[in-house]
Order: sequence, then C-alpha cells, then structure tokens
Amino acid sequence: MVSKASKKKAAKKRPAKKTAGKRAVKKTAKKTARKASKKKAPKKAAAARPAKVREKDPTGGLAAAGRSAFARRDGSHLKPGVTKTLSEMTPQDMRRKGSWAVRFYGRKKLPPLVDVRGRPTRYALSAHAWGEPVPQTVAAARGIAAKGERLLQRYRRVKQKS
Repeated sequence: MVSKASKKKAAKKRPAKKTAGKRAVKKTAKKTARKASKKKAPKKAAAARPAKVREKDPTGGLAAAGRSAFARRDGSHLKPGVTKTLSEMTPQDMRRKGSWAVRFYGRKKLPPLVDVRGRPTRYALSAHAWGEPVPQTVAAARGIAAKGERLLQRYRRVKQKS
C-alpha cells in the first residue's frame, strides 16, 4: 500500500495540468492537419487493392484463371472446351467433345437446366463453353448428347482407318 507521504511527493513531481484553452487549440490544430492531409493525399486504397480474379466464366465453364487455380489446388491439368467446327476437329478433339456431351447431357436424370427465375444454370451454361447452344429444355440437352454420340462414332471410324 502507498503511504500519504509518497503520494504527495509524486504529486509534486508531476507537471502542472494544462488549461482547457491550450487543449482546445491543440485539438483544432490536429483537425486541420488531418483535413489537409486528406485533401492532398490521392486515393491509394483502391489502387492497392488487388483486382478480383474471375475463376468462373459468366457465360459458362471455367476461365483460364479458374483452370490454373484448379491446377494449383488439385494438381490437375484442365483444358478448355472444344469449340472448333467439325471440319477443323482432330480425332482427339472429337473424342473429347463427344465424351463430354454424352457424359453431361446423356444422363438418365438431368440436373435443372434453368433456375427459379428462368435463367440457365451453370450446368446448362457449360454447353456454351464447348461451343454448343445453351439448352433450355431436356429435349435440347438430349440433342447435344446425340451429337456427342455421332462425334464418338466418327472418331472410331477415323481411328480404324489409321
């Protein structure tokens, strides 16, 4: 416990309290300095913030940044969808696009193609990433699957010839 005598000695050593007038002057000086620094300094917060990288392509499929992020995360090597015309496709392109179409749209029960608001789902938009029209109905999705079957048959014929 501290004695009364030591409290008195400590009080003598402390500097005298500042008056209210001096405090008010200092506060206003600080405020004006802050305002001046805000006016002069350019906005750096927006420039310093990194740009948001869009991994999913809004029109369907993954963007290049999304494929590279997936590769970093899982170690896989994803390729973009085949959007070439039939005459430009190599046999490997036919095989890739055909197997994708059958795998996605040849299922017995398809996931929803449109959401509650009538907009296409990510599942339906994946067709756009592969150069196909976005299916709105189950029949349209089955048409893409049938095209995939034809591509696979064509791939098998080309493979047999060589």
